[in-house]
Amino acid sequence: MKLSAQEEYGLRCLLYMARHGEERSHSIPEISRAEGLSVPNVAKLMRILRLGGLVQSVRGQAGGYTLARPASEITVAEVLSLLGGSFFNAHFCDRHAGLERSCTHAGDCSLKILWAAVQKNLDAILTRTTLRDLLKNEQEMKGFLQQLVAAAGAEAASSVPRLSVS
Repeated sequence: MKLSAQEEYGLRCLLYMARHGEERSHSIPEISRAEGLSVPNVAKLMRILRLGGLVQSVRGQAGGYTLARPASEITVAEVLSLLGGSFFNAHFCDRHAGLERSCTHAGDCSLKILWAAVQKNLDAILTRTTLRDLLKNEQEMKGFLQQLVAAAGAEAASSVPRLSVS
């Protein structure tokens, strides 16, 4: 599993905005310099984020972009979905069918179950993690994630059907 550059850089732009003033307007060149990204790349990302409703554009001399909602209301899952999509979705098997029209394992696939479980656990963590949470320092973030992973693991374990041996 890989995080795309678009997803990573888009998150970085949003975190910059959250860290340096959620309500203040941030220009593309400002974000570009701060994050070490090209101006065209930041412009492209900000357009996607604006069209997705995560940022708003501000016109005029002091124009730029602001977060459309407080950082505490924007989840990482929402950002990643907008910038790249999910790891596993209903069309996953269609995209990985190999040379055939449909996957040769479509009827009974342990991989499909594995990827679905991975996605469910990712969703459990990413939907509970906001931009505000990502403003924590590394040590605080480790503790936060340990709690989330423990909660997600307990939730996932309770949803896995138990096999009984007769």
